[in-house]
Amino acid sequence: MVVEGNTDMTRTADEIKAAVQEHYGERAKQASSCCGTAPASSRDKLYLVDDVAELPDTVASYGCGNPTAIAGLRPGEVVLDLGSGPGLDCFLSAKQVGETGRVIGLDMTQDMLDLANANRDKLGVKNVEFRKGEMESMPIDDASVNVIISNCVINLSPDKDAVFREAYRVLTPGGRFHVSDVVLSRDLSEAEKDDLASWAGCKAGALLQSDYLARLGAAGFAGARVDSGAPIEGKPWYSATISAFKAAPQTSCC
Repeated sequence: MVVEGNTDMTRTADEIKAAVQEHYGERAKQASSCCGTAPASSRDKLYLVDDVAELPDTVASYGCGNPTAIAGLRPGEVVLDLGSGPGLDCFLSAKQVGETGRVIGLDMTQDMLDLANANRDKLGVKNVEFRKGEMESMPIDDASVNVIISNCVINLSPDKDAVFREAYRVLTPGGRFHVSDVVLSRDLSEAEKDDLASWAGCKAGALLQSDYLARLGAAGFAGARVDSGAPIEGKPWYSATISAFKAAPQTSCC
């Protein structure tokens, strides 16, 4: 099967997912090893020092932004983190939604899930759970989530239309989609799209900003917008924060 939306490339969805799992599985093993060298984390560059000061080094960030900073989370909300990795954004979200709220971290890589669960146990967090699954087919009930967040992960999917459809399905009416992701300022060449290392590195699978927003709209979302992010001279990709909304049903006054 050729990857949907990339008809000029030859990599299959299975090849891409395998490369992504291998890459992030190795990062998880390095982070949890008592003797190995932990891979570089972007945590200190993207998050306020006070927010992450109490978190162990194993709660790393491999993302490109801080979706919890734009999500406006409220006590009692249910949050879904797509590609939750070591759990950083889940733990920060858990503080914001409080004891009456709940956070679900979704990841397809077992080594990352093992690391996230170990981190949760270290921290004693009670309102976070981690589930194994893929964004294209989420093990989440319909209309059961108030807010979806994600940090530089949706670009890794070989079928982003499925991700956006699933995101729309699991959100409650009035639900919110707030993510950090990598987007493109120009189309990539065939060779760039075929590079599995670049897929795992969050580059080859990225969408043009306009395409990203259009696909969210096609999935049913309203108000899709880029909150921040600008092209970088000399590079075809850059980080952006993106928001969209699932409209609440209109009620009649009479």
